[in-house]
Amino acid sequence: MHRIILPMLLLCAGTAALSSDHGYAAREAAKNKAELDKALTGLVPGKPQQCLDSRDQYATQRIGDTILYKVSRRKIYRADTNGGCNGLDRGDAIVTRQFGSQLCAGDPIRTVDLTSRIPSGFCTIREFVPYTAPK
Repeated sequence: MHRIILPMLLLCAGTAALSSDHGYAAREAAKNKAELDKALTGLVPGKPQQCLDSRDQYATQRIGDTILYKVSRRKIYRADTNGGCNGLDRGDAIVTRQFGSQLCAGDPIRTVDLTSRIPSGFCTIREFVPYTAPK
């Protein structure tokens, strides 16, 4: 009897844990989408670019697996990552490894915890989509 009940209890507990995690992930995705929509409100997406000149000054904002490179209120570059940079939401430092004077799609990014200096994630950037205010 115990051989049947114990595995059933463990199966139920595991299923409950997975379903509650799914709810959390769905809430986080909805929150990130709303924040991204708010940040890009009034801006129109343009043709994706493969690279950004890293000598230019950009303020960055991290939303989920997306990094926004802000040139001004009228121009923002959106760079989605392939996921894996777990520290983006926490505000960990972004460490890029670029090959030349430009940050390009496919360049690796590491996130590093600022306190412990322990790497917290690894990902790559997809392309950069410029969002500009209409004229």
